[in-house]
Parts: sequence; C-alpha cells; structure tokens
Amino acid sequence: MSNPSALHLDRLRCFLFDMDGTVFLGDHLLPGARELLDLLRARQIPHYFLTNNSSRARREYYTKLRGLGLEVTLEQIFSSGQATALYLQQRQPAARLYLVGTPSLEQEFRQHGFSLVQDDPDYVVLGFDTTLTYAKIRRLCGFVRAGLPYLATHPDLNCPTEDGFIPDIGSMIALVAASTGRQPDVIIGKPNPRLIAMVAQQAGFSPAEMGMVGDRLYTDIALGQAGVRTILVLSGETRRADLPGSPFQPDLVVEDLAELLSALE
Repeated sequence: MSNPSALHLDRLRCFLFDMDGTVFLGDHLLPGARELLDLLRARQIPHYFLTNNSSRARREYYTKLRGLGLEVTLEQIFSSGQATALYLQQRQPAARLYLVGTPSLEQEFRQHGFSLVQDDPDYVVLGFDTTLTYAKIRRLCGFVRAGLPYLATHPDLNCPTEDGFIPDIGSMIALVAASTGRQPDVIIGKPNPRLIAMVAQQAGFSPAEMGMVGDRLYTDIALGQAGVRTILVLSGETRRADLPGSPFQPDLVVEDLAELLSALE
C-alpha cells in the first residue's frame, strides 16, 4: 500500500468503483471484490459503479454484476453511454443521431428518445463499438469533416480483458482525427466532471465525500480534478512504474480490492 497518510478512508461517505480491471476482468471477479462490497453494504456505506465502457448498456452491467454474485441495484450503475444520452437530452431531446456503437448502445439511446439515422443527423456520437466496420468509420468521418457536432462517450485507449488489452474508443478517436483533423467537441465519460455531478446528485454527497476506486490514471484517477479522493488499484491497466510520469496522482495506491478491504477493516 502507498500513500497511507494521504487519505483517511474513514472520512469517505460514498465509494465509486470502476468495473473493468477493478471489480472484474472478463467473467471473473478480482480478488477482494465480493468481500469489500459485502463490508460496505454491512456498514451501510453507499457505493456506485462507474464504467466508461459504452459497448454495453447499463442494464447489461447490472445483469453481469448480479450474475457474478454481487448484490447491486440498477440505480447503482452509471455508464458513459447513459451519461452521453442524458447530456444530449438536456440539449436537444429527440435529436437525430448518427451513432457508432453496438446494438446494445443503440438500444440505450433509443430508450432515451433519440432517432438513430444514417443521413442528416443533428449530432454524431462515437461509442466503443465492438461491431465496428469500415463503412461506419467512413460515414462518421464524412459527418465529422462536414462540421457536425461530434461527441464521444469516453476517452479510453484500451479496454482490459482476460486475454490482454484490446483497442477502445480512444484508438478510434485517433483514427478519426487522423482522417479529419478534428477531435470530439465533447467527451462525456470519466474524467468529465459531469459524471461525478450525476452521481453526487443521486447519492446526496459532495465530491469531497466520495472516493473513486479505479485502475486507469487518465480517467479514474483524473477524477481527482473534480474534487473526489482517488484510489488506484494495480489489478488492471496501470503499473506502479507508470506513476512517476503521470500528471494524475492518486491519494492511495493498492494492489487490488483485497488490499483496500484490509485497509478498511
């Protein structure tokens, strides 16, 4: 454990957990996940799950966590896809969208009242699309090059899996930028403070009372800029050797949730 004096865990009134690489990897819970969540529930400490992975809808994550034996509710889960849909609802309800995403993400946007179109969209939205085709990228680049408002659900370069890292949306953002010269106008997921504001409103806590637990420096730990305290787990993307060169420094570093559990106990 590192930086034990930088963070008083007993002062945190709410915990926020990344999922991929923090709570689980593939179809397996990571060490300490079940026991830590049981402890928080026993102590009646609110906790939520924040994922940038927009390849799945929020309900799919709920089903997955329940299938892994965790007692969670749908209201505890926040996704970058859901946050992007809510962001657009505030600006133009029922907008016409060209969405690059999985069928699951498409369904999430339809449930929020949007029309998904192939021509004349009001906005273009890039999600983490594991069903990506060249035709989708070609059409997206055409709309971006034409100057249409361009959003991305999150910035992650890679997604951790049991078989290693796979390219995530950040890699697709770089592809679109190389072709069009444009970056997204807005990137919604972590570390965008909007996601923390959504959780804070639902949970009833200020950011300073919340602790973000995650494995990625430039998304999870960067949320420290939104006022939350941050705890880095080394069970996913980040290695200890990555810390000295990062502008985003956690308040606490642990090997995994099992070590965090020991600290809380």
